[in-house]
Amino acid sequence: MKVANLILNFSLVTSIACLCLVAKAQTYPNPTTPSRIEIHALPTQTYTGDEFLKGSVKSVPHMLAAELRIPQAQKAKFPAVVLIHGSGGVGSNIDMWVHELNKAGIATLIVDTFSGRGITSTVQDQTLLHSLAMMVDSYRALDMLAKHPRIDASKISIMGFSKGAVASIFSSTTRFKEMYGSSAKFASHIGLYTPCNTRFMGDGAVTGVPMRLFHGTADDYVNVVPCRAYVQELKSKGVDISLTEFADTQHGYDSPLSPRKLAVPSAQSTRQCQFIEKNRGEIFNMQSGAPFSYSDPCVQIGAHVGHNPDSTEQTVKSVVTFLQAL
Repeated sequence: MKVANLILNFSLVTSIACLCLVAKAQTYPNPTTPSRIEIHALPTQTYTGDEFLKGSVKSVPHMLAAELRIPQAQKAKFPAVVLIHGSGGVGSNIDMWVHELNKAGIATLIVDTFSGRGITSTVQDQTLLHSLAMMVDSYRALDMLAKHPRIDASKISIMGFSKGAVASIFSSTTRFKEMYGSSAKFASHIGLYTPCNTRFMGDGAVTGVPMRLFHGTADDYVNVVPCRAYVQELKSKGVDISLTEFADTQHGYDSPLSPRKLAVPSAQSTRQCQFIEKNRGEIFNMQSGAPFSYSDPCVQIGAHVGHNPDSTEQTVKSVVTFLQAL
């Protein structure tokens, strides 16, 4: 009987301990846990690069998915950030940013620009979707959020990564906003490892809101050098813009699931290219004068990515502080 009671008591204590651990693991509120998650259908149009730049009426309709997360806070309306992923699709870096921004009291809208178009990745073939087409998705996401009852329409920013940073940074261009935007306006533009090596007609005329760029100097996927010139040009015009550079930092440095350095042998990279739009809708190689093509000799195959915890921590702190100041 004593043995049976001892076993019973041990089992009871063990059960209570397990229940306590479960309760502790599920304790709320957790600041990174949103108070509400909404999945939205996002109607958009798909353009080729030429069609986009020429303002063509020709396009293909698509329906994308966008995930909105609203933070825990006693607020009627929240500031928000539209997140535009890179060539690999929605990855671990996007998830990390969602948690960090929600924790800071900022709503997030992840726009999946690939799945609704039947695309998994453009790493090996960037022609599957032009970066400029993702800008149209960004404007449609802005329109949707501006009408949302829980979002402050005057405090919607956009943040993009690599291919998605073309949309997040150059959506500040007044020419593109007039062509594809609406009365809604992004409060700021943020780009991580932004491809700045294509200069578009009129891209020096921007909406005037603050802009922030972050880039690793060891990035051999997207070259940081063209961004220095673009940022300096806008600064000379009085734009509130900055470029923060991190030494010993690879492309995709904010992806926590990546090792410190990982080779991507099949990656299509224009790091050695410089392009310019000479005539509306016509992109040329600055060096050779030839029309742009991914068969251009300057296009390289193979690059690296890699997580840098220190650079990530500094970027998160800078971005959160910047957005909260807005």
